[in-house]
Amino acid sequence: MFKNILVPVDGSAFSAKALKKALTLAKMGGGKITGFHVAPAYRAEVYADYVPPTYISPREFDKRTRAVAEKHLSAVSKAAAAAGVPADCHFISSDFPADAIVKAAVKYRCDLIAMASHGRRGLSKLLLGSETQKVLAHTKLPVLVLR
Repeated sequence: MFKNILVPVDGSAFSAKALKKALTLAKMGGGKITGFHVAPAYRAEVYADYVPPTYISPREFDKRTRAVAEKHLSAVSKAAAAAGVPADCHFISSDFPADAIVKAAVKYRCDLIAMASHGRRGLSKLLLGSETQKVLAHTKLPVLVLR
């Protein structure tokens, strides 16, 4: 069975479903969970002589990003504790979530990625892409996709 399952989480019901399934697999095989959250990277929207009213500083952005990540990852920790499954949690900021997920799976020595697919179709899939599809295309590890 799988000994270390990477579970990317974004706070959605889809990722909660993937977490639940990953916890079941980890418990059955005596494995552990590695929760992982990818936050967007900071981008300053400042122009030559104009600072928009929505501007936030890099420090404030980092503070907000960290709070959101901790919220999502604490849900992983709590669910794992309730299931009696060991868990580690990590987050990173990146504009390329799929790449970050693939690299995290290698870095944390995971042997399975369990993630959700939001089930986008048509134009929204074309415009937004599918992070799950990108992970599938760029990893050599098995990927359990849940919807």
